[in-house]
Amino acid sequence: MHKHPLGRRRMLAASAVAPFAASSAVAAPSSAPPLKLGVATYSLRKLDRAQAIAAIRQMGVSYVSIKEFHLPYKGTPEEWAAGRRAFEAAGLQILSGGNNNIREDTDEAVRFFFDYAKGCGMPMLVIAPTHQTLPRIEKFVRHYDIRVAIHNHGPEDKHFPSPQSVLDAIKGMDARVGLCIDIGHTTRTGADVVESIRAAGARLFDLHVKDLRDLRDRDSQCAVGEGAMPIPAIFRQLIRMKYTGGVMLEYEIHADNPVPGMMQSFAYMRGVLAGLAAA
Repeated sequence: MHKHPLGRRRMLAASAVAPFAASSAVAAPSSAPPLKLGVATYSLRKLDRAQAIAAIRQMGVSYVSIKEFHLPYKGTPEEWAAGRRAFEAAGLQILSGGNNNIREDTDEAVRFFFDYAKGCGMPMLVIAPTHQTLPRIEKFVRHYDIRVAIHNHGPEDKHFPSPQSVLDAIKGMDARVGLCIDIGHTTRTGADVVESIRAAGARLFDLHVKDLRDLRDRDSQCAVGEGAMPIPAIFRQLIRMKYTGGVMLEYEIHADNPVPGMMQSFAYMRGVLAGLAAA
């Protein structure tokens, strides 16, 4: 599955361990747009909002997908707006919010998440729905003009384990209903992650990035570049298809001290992009 020699991985990572650029829009080949490296703030779940923002600035990225820890559901519209301003004042662009479990099939329950997204300045919700709630969600997508990206959660997910399971469910739906591919959960289903990205095409709205030492073991997560995930092939495919969504690091390990591993992950990803640009 798109193997990449470990020695080459280390060389690329080493070449990127330098002061981070002010912008996360890293130059890709001139024939394609840059990839938007960013942070899914679930990675920083043990930090409060101010601490999370400071950490993201330290990483040198400009894009965020905000988890409820940092913009609580229980806030008022005024508090949501203030939280949005805090991210934006730090030079961070909110691409989405989530993951959000939308499992109750009532207008009131679904509307809440769209009101939340609107109040927080989120143009897209990353969601974990059920097959039953999808038609109702599509209705609100049309009403609010806020996109949704359905997140696949691997073999344990009885609703949407793989990218293909999402694509099958949303076929024929509004074009603003799409997919957030989690590359770690995808490989754990046995799917070819690069082919899954290709097959998603225009329905791919978001990408959650992580690495695994064993592509079938969720407990083998590591810093990006230290595992078996075919990051160069993934990035090459994204560039080939002119993908313009977020490439969001979702670092689920070392919750009490995630920043060093996240910075190492970004160094590696920047090295990969630099290598692809130079090829």
